[in-house]
Amino acid sequence: MPQITANHLQIEYESLGTPSAPAILLIMGLGAQLSRWHKDFCEALVERGFRVLRFDNRDCGLSSKFDAAGVPNIGQALRTGTPLSVPYTLADMAADSVGLLDALAIEKAHIVGASMGGAIAQILAARYPQRTLSLTCIMSTSSNPELPPPTREASQALLAPLPATRDKESLVEDALKRQLAVASPDFPSCPQRLREVLVDEHERGFHPRGVARQLAAFLASGDRRPLLQTIKAPTLVLHGSDDPLIPVACGHDVAAHIPGAIMQVIEGMAHDLPVALTEVFADAIAAIARSSER
Repeated sequence: MPQITANHLQIEYESLGTPSAPAILLIMGLGAQLSRWHKDFCEALVERGFRVLRFDNRDCGLSSKFDAAGVPNIGQALRTGTPLSVPYTLADMAADSVGLLDALAIEKAHIVGASMGGAIAQILAARYPQRTLSLTCIMSTSSNPELPPPTREASQALLAPLPATRDKESLVEDALKRQLAVASPDFPSCPQRLREVLVDEHERGFHPRGVARQLAAFLASGDRRPLLQTIKAPTLVLHGSDDPLIPVACGHDVAAHIPGAIMQVIEGMAHDLPVALTEVFADAIAAIARSSER
């Protein structure tokens, strides 16, 4: 996969489909590499007539790292309620996405974000309306402080420290447990296949300090409801009914604050992108994208 200079960073990306087709930019969530956008899903969008772009966010995978900035003390901030000092913000990450479009000479794109990537996508759609054809937010939130929190198990899966033994096998097993803690009950992943995915990710770009900085950026992002109200692009909000990390009420809140947004709840889905739902996701995203052409 190639790298390109975007927003003064090196961004690892992949382009699938015909370059002249309408572009869909996929923005992944916390610590998740571009491969979390499953190839079958990307190809399903290509089959529907789109050019698909997936990439590693800053501080993740093979894109530029910010290790010189250190690691924010998230635990202390959560315990004491003191503001987090962060090396970059979600707005900076949205600017990376726009920088990738600039570098590839893409004037406008359909923007799709999952989890933290959904929050980045919201900021992009609000602050760069001239670059946004449509917006799809998957299992994301407005960061309204009154929304329900994650379950204890899901919070533990997100915030628990890494295992004391940090060889590859231990770290992959730890990642597997965290992933299964938020997996969709009605669309279970094959544990062996998931383990293989996690092994590939570990070997490609294991970088926990980057995950901590991304998490700090998300936690410091603040309530986006006023920003959401300025979004003009056709918007789809996709959310699982059984999401333990970002409860479905969060998706409803996003949809409630974006004028004209469509809310689609997927029964039995939690906080992942099950391969079994590939056609459902692709159809929904293609439909909101095509609505922007009317």
